[in-house]
Amino acid sequence: MTPLAETFRDDWGRVLAALIGLLGDFDLAEEAAQEAFAVAAERWPRDGVPSNPRSWLVTTARNRAIDRIRRERTLAEKTRQLTPPAVAHDETDEMDATRFPDERLELIFTCCHPALATEAQVALTLRTLGGLGTAEIARAFLVPEPTMAQRLVRAKRKIKAAGIPFRVPADHLLPDRLAAVLAVVYLIFNAGYSAPADNELTREALRLGRALAELMPDEPEIHGLLALMLLHDARRAARVDGGALVLLADQDPSRWDRRQIAAGRAALERALALRGNGPYVVQAAIASLHAELPRDWPQIAALYGELARLTGSPVVELSRAVAVAEADGPAAGLAIAEKVPLDGYHYLHATRGELLRRLDRVEQARDAYRRALELVHDDAERRLLERRLAAL
Repeated sequence: MTPLAETFRDDWGRVLAALIGLLGDFDLAEEAAQEAFAVAAERWPRDGVPSNPRSWLVTTARNRAIDRIRRERTLAEKTRQLTPPAVAHDETDEMDATRFPDERLELIFTCCHPALATEAQVALTLRTLGGLGTAEIARAFLVPEPTMAQRLVRAKRKIKAAGIPFRVPADHLLPDRLAAVLAVVYLIFNAGYSAPADNELTREALRLGRALAELMPDEPEIHGLLALMLLHDARRAARVDGGALVLLADQDPSRWDRRQIAAGRAALERALALRGNGPYVVQAAIASLHAELPRDWPQIAALYGELARLTGSPVVELSRAVAVAEADGPAAGLAIAEKVPLDGYHYLHATRGELLRRLDRVEQARDAYRRALELVHDDAERRLLERRLAAL
């Protein structure tokens, strides 16, 4: 990887956040950042990489933006406010990074403002902090590129029209707003994790999780989410075989990434040291137990019970049914699953099919698997269900 590509990967979000903070305009900041990287692509191979690449990029982008404002003559007052002290251009290489504070935190809270629709929050977060192109985001979420472009345009317009502030919310608003930020990051992760052949989105989610942990080190739920994502992604290589999904119980543990599991457990320990007991911390604790063999199913079932209490989610209750089936037998698990109100959810019927199969209620198991096949959309999961049905 070239130094410029490395800088783009590591610092795009920081450069853009700094520029939005300086300029107060998403589009102008993004165009200026792109121009700065284009200038770098021309000059760095010839002149060498600056000692402080990020500061060089921010300074170059800011100067380009100011030149544009001057040319257009529409923001004269803003130009006077933004004009930096006279600095020779070749001196920008040596500028102290503290001149441009890390404003990614303000940027992610702006992208995830509750005034924006969830799909717009996700798209804007990937575009600004992740540096993904519109076409890449559209492919990841299986929508046409023009549709995704419109979402981004509408989101930016709403931020401008509604005067959504570029700042971290006040303390009394932080818990709800942080929950929205974490939900967006987890949505991004799951969008990539559900497509095992393409982990670009999971990489972006992990990068965002690490950035949040760095920016807000005392928030246990951030460390809980990071731990959860690391522990899940550590099993990626074992999740698919021959194009079919492999259930956790059937996975080959030798294919799990043990180093990443250790990193996930370290993040979980940090969350627990901060006395975290929220939904992401509990889910991470469950994921950590799943990485131990033999599994402590009674403990996993108990944690799912706590998670169901915290969230009130029928999906969590279905997961509890699976854990109870492992701890106390398929009949106990089926009794819980039969009460879960998720008839349109293929996982419910797949779970019922598996538990009914274990109870030798073959015809009912077949019906459950057929219903799951009617509802499933993912090809890898479809192949797994077809195999289970054929085995009956």
